[in-house]
Amino acid sequence: MLRPHPAVLRRLVDEYEALSAAVAASEQADLSTRLRDLAYTLCVSTGTRDVERALEVAHQWLATVLAPARETTPPAIAERRMATPEPA
Repeated sequence: MLRPHPAVLRRLVDEYEALSAAVAASEQADLSTRLRDLAYTLCVSTGTRDVERALEVAHQWLATVLAPARETTPPAIAERRMATPEPA
C-alpha cells in the first residue's frame, strides 16, 4: 500500500484534530463539512474505514518516520576540475 508523505499526513492529522475540537466547542456547520472531508481523506490515506482507526494508524506511521537525513551540498564545480589535455 502506498503511504502519504509524512508532511502531508501530519498536516491532515493536525488539521483534523484542531477542527474536531473547534466543532465540538462551536457546532459551526462550515467547520463540520471540512471535518468530514478531512476524515474521509484520512481514511483513504490510511486504508481504513473509521476516522478513529485512521488517526491511530496515522499516529503510528508518523511515529516510525525517521528524521529526514541532512542534505549534503554537492562539491563545488571548481573542486571537480577535470584534467585538460595540453595543446599539441
